[in-house]
Amino acid sequence: MATLLYRLGRGSMRRRRLVAAIWLVVLVGLGLAAATLRGPIADNFTMPGTESQRALDLLAEQFPAASGATGTIAVKAPADGALASPQGQAVVKELTQEAATLPGVVGAVDPFQVGAVSPDGRYALVQVQFATGADEVTDAQRDAYERVGERAEAQGWEVAPGGEVLSSVPEVGSTEAIGVAVAAIVLVVTFGSLVAAGMTMLNALIGVGVGMAGLFAISSVVDLSSTAPILALMLGLAVGIDYSLFITSRYRQNLMEGLPPDEAVGRAVGTAGSAVVFAGATVVIALAGLAVVNIPFLTVMGLAAAGTVTIAVLVAITLQPALLGFAGRRVLPRKLRSTVPAGDRAADAVTPPAEDRSGFGFRWARLVTRFRVPVILVGLIGLGLLALPAPDMRLALPDAGTAPVGSAARESNDVITEGFGPGFTGRLAVVVAGDTPQATSAAIPQVTALIQRTENVLAVAPPQLSPDGRTALLGVVPKTGPTDEATETLVNDVRAEVGGFGDVDVLLTGATAIGIDVSEKLSDALPVYLLLVVGLSVLLLMLVFRSLLVPVKAALGFLLTVAATFGITVAVFQQGHLADLVGLDTPGPLVSFLPILLIGILFGLAMDYEVFLVSRMREDFVHGDTAQQATINGMGHGARVVTAAALIMISVFGGFVFLDDPVIKSMGFALAIGVAIDAFVVRMTIVPAVMSLLGKRAWWLPRWLDKILPNVDIEGEGLRAHLDEKHPAHP
Repeated sequence: MATLLYRLGRGSMRRRRLVAAIWLVVLVGLGLAAATLRGPIADNFTMPGTESQRALDLLAEQFPAASGATGTIAVKAPADGALASPQGQAVVKELTQEAATLPGVVGAVDPFQVGAVSPDGRYALVQVQFATGADEVTDAQRDAYERVGERAEAQGWEVAPGGEVLSSVPEVGSTEAIGVAVAAIVLVVTFGSLVAAGMTMLNALIGVGVGMAGLFAISSVVDLSSTAPILALMLGLAVGIDYSLFITSRYRQNLMEGLPPDEAVGRAVGTAGSAVVFAGATVVIALAGLAVVNIPFLTVMGLAAAGTVTIAVLVAITLQPALLGFAGRRVLPRKLRSTVPAGDRAADAVTPPAEDRSGFGFRWARLVTRFRVPVILVGLIGLGLLALPAPDMRLALPDAGTAPVGSAARESNDVITEGFGPGFTGRLAVVVAGDTPQATSAAIPQVTALIQRTENVLAVAPPQLSPDGRTALLGVVPKTGPTDEATETLVNDVRAEVGGFGDVDVLLTGATAIGIDVSEKLSDALPVYLLLVVGLSVLLLMLVFRSLLVPVKAALGFLLTVAATFGITVAVFQQGHLADLVGLDTPGPLVSFLPILLIGILFGLAMDYEVFLVSRMREDFVHGDTAQQATINGMGHGARVVTAAALIMISVFGGFVFLDDPVIKSMGFALAIGVAIDAFVVRMTIVPAVMSLLGKRAWWLPRWLDKILPNVDIEGEGLRAHLDEKHPAHP
């Protein structure tokens, strides 16, 4: 691999104008395709094989009028009892008629006809039925719905439209630019050169632009969830900057050793580029592996992010060498440009000048290896304490109760909760479907009676019948909110009660039930996926490092990172500790897909840092250094670059914490914390301490296993042999 990438890097630099032109054409072409072919962003969480999804499919087939998006307009009168007056009733009736005539609406239910009026006569709920699903409701229809009731508000009434129809796509705004700006500052400090920093950032932004344009270009044929583009942008930016950073750093090092620019680029891509390809492949495999969970929206999220990472890798190993060719020696700080030989050393001269080993990386490595046992113990105890809240983690899909304060969805949720109780914000739907209208009619009273006697049920609404009378829809109001544990118990109890009818199908669905089904399925898949990822990490690192203990150590370190990250995220976003620091209005359960997504992404990033640090340790050990000195050398050479890479990752992910959307906020926070823990605590502290403790035993591999494992040559040993053969050393 290293030899192939060496040739690719040299070729890209020599034909830099052609390479740059090709990527520019790709970027413009995909940008035009995205502008003309971009489809709608969906927010429907389909769950094949679950009862809630079967119920939705049945409604779409037999009762299409009830399968569209629903809205609930919460009305609050100026005073108690106002709804009982003729004037109050007139206001509500006018509001109901206005809602029924909105574009895209097939009907609105008068609250006086169905008893949707609070006992104190101050609150009422107007149910609105749209013809299409929430993802098909147009912006114009949604805007008209949000403006309903303006005349009532002018008379002192509070009108708060809400419901699933208001589910909106999170918008990426200027706040994320803070993370990118911090990343740029880190690059300038790391390189000491505006040219090197700007070129690295430009390379990453081009990769992100290509990836995002390609994603939106296919959105007309692929249903993208609202979080898929955000995740792709978040991850594409972070890895794009990091991968370019690794190659640029190695190129600068080669220049300072006196190599000609084309040779410096070739060797940078052959060595650092090999690690980039491996690290990128691990991220792609982990994200694509989300498809095994068999949840469509999660599969799309994983594949979308995997696509942007793939583009980031391709850009790093092709466009980056081309840009380095344009920059030349200007990637070096000004004070070094005149002191470093101008590439007049022979290409085969590989012995570098004496290096300074007094830097922070070397000092830190000596300290960690000297006190390795206390360092390991403190690290394990500290991460264990951070992981303590993790077992209390609860998962759910987001509901309006955790929406940002001031949003339309949150205002409607608060008014409904204030007037009727939390159960009205997460009503359940029971579908009763029979072969004949008589069978359905006969089953409805029995089903209603069974549900009413179930604990935690507040009310059961009268049935709505399909035109042919074979399908009925019953509304069930719990006493507790959508994400309450008691509501989850209620869903399971109702299903157990009504699941025994022989002549009709009785299925429970609704946004709350779907969220519970999603959470349960993801919770069941989490251990399997974690085992898959850990097993994959052991296998891949065994190929890279030709060792048994190094992969096991890396996998255990990854588990420590995941546990501590889960613990901190639960403490902040679920339990509410220090929630104000991240701008969280209302703590609540974590979004269902966060843990499994976090595992996939952190796995790839953890292996990224593992490779860049430990590959240098193995390289020096193989070339004759003691295991102790090889560990110090690996940390000394890699600490600065890994520190910069981690800070960039943290900055980019942390920039998304400033978004109002609690789902994106929690994703950005968890990824930023996970990277910080893995890079600084696990990889740069615990790993060198453990490597020092293991000594040369860390590199042991049974002979029979060594023979059957392919050699991927991440360290570039094959490349060095190729160069020695091509340019034999002068006597």
